[in-house]
Amino acid sequence: MKRSMLAMLLLVSASVFIVRFPTAVFAGPAEDVQAAMQLLKSKAATLGVSNVKGEEAVAGKTVPVLYFGSTKMNNNFALVDEVQKQMGGTATLFAKNGDEFVRVATNVKKADGSRAIGTILDPQGKAFAAIAKGESYFGDADILGNPYITGYEPIRDASNNVIGIYYVGYSKQ
Repeated sequence: MKRSMLAMLLLVSASVFIVRFPTAVFAGPAEDVQAAMQLLKSKAATLGVSNVKGEEAVAGKTVPVLYFGSTKMNNNFALVDEVQKQMGGTATLFAKNGDEFVRVATNVKKADGSRAIGTILDPQGKAFAAIAKGESYFGDADILGNPYITGYEPIRDASNNVIGIYYVGYSKQ
């Protein structure tokens, strides 16, 4: 009898213990996208207020020049590569060019392995529709024919106009 009571006490006592794991143990793709987006935006903010000045060619396409403070982003891969180095996945900065959003800094690769600069955000996609309304989009997206879990947030200037897009994503392949 004593032995079974002792076993029951141990069982009851054991059930009181709660094992807590760091949240990273349970983090998944959606959490990774949120964390990478926060990192991209915070690193951009340390450079200064976003704005556009002038135009220049990006992969042969003339587009507005996106800046954070005095740091030009067009054809400048330091920021997106730093986010990729710290978080994995991919990162992009798009500049608004009329009715399009053009990749001006990215580590998304085309089929030939080159950076996908100068390519546009799919105008038929959910991300484009959300950004066109000034909203963010987090979810699945097809990027240059490949499935990704993604995040897109508007880049706004000091007057609150959408001048570009922050993007982060992780391949689902």
